[in-house]
Amino acid sequence: MEIKSIRKLKLYGFNNLTKTLSFNLYDICYAKTLEHRKGYIEYIDEHYNAERLTKILTDVSDIIGANVLNIAKQDYDPQGASVTIMISEEKLYTEANPEDHSESPGPLPNAIVGHLDKSHITVHTYPESHPDDGISTFRADIDVSTCGHVSPLKALNYLIHTFQPDIATIDYRVRGFTRDEHGKKYYIDHKINSIQNYIDLETRDRYQMVDVNVYQEKIFHTKMLLKEFNLDNYLFGTGKKELRPGEAKKIRNKLKREMHEIFYGRNITNA
Repeated sequence: MEIKSIRKLKLYGFNNLTKTLSFNLYDICYAKTLEHRKGYIEYIDEHYNAERLTKILTDVSDIIGANVLNIAKQDYDPQGASVTIMISEEKLYTEANPEDHSESPGPLPNAIVGHLDKSHITVHTYPESHPDDGISTFRADIDVSTCGHVSPLKALNYLIHTFQPDIATIDYRVRGFTRDEHGKKYYIDHKINSIQNYIDLETRDRYQMVDVNVYQEKIFHTKMLLKEFNLDNYLFGTGKKELRPGEAKKIRNKLKREMHEIFYGRNITNA
């Protein structure tokens, strides 16, 4: 889908629009034993420690075209990590298009180019396990908040492909206003009717998606649930062949229930 921007505005001063893109990204698995659950938490803490998260957010900065001003990072005991990067706007440069400030879909992880600057980017992780049900989850909350021409929407494809979530909830909001050279206020400087417009086609095909948008308030919300379900991809420390007869079905039902509860935002009770 082609994304069109509003014609370039000649502004009275600085572009004061604030654009914020927020993610809740979830990974779900089944860890049968206490040892497996501990192993899953250790795996997540190692794979998504503060050092790795800093690299991911720095890549986001490069993609959206900003300069990194300051980085604060922290690993937590017993689990989890946080990273905050302060950024500032700068002219975006890529080999493909040195003047591209649009909200067009951003690159995939293997095609990163650019610089960054303005506002902030944050990530917080929350690995946890159900105390007696074998379900373990990993949640990463990410905020990309910018002012001016820098667009957080360019980070969409990279973050989705990097985390490969089973479930994602994404919010995008434009706040404030900016003025043109004649003093007229503009409350948004680009066209958008759905976050899905900025997600690549391959990703859209892999997920079930639901939108809740409030156009007049410049608020956009998209929920994503992975369509394909292969039990082997959700077992941590145990192979499908190691399960007792009938056990695979019970585990599959537990995982599906967990995923649907997170996706729909409510607990599902048995009839």
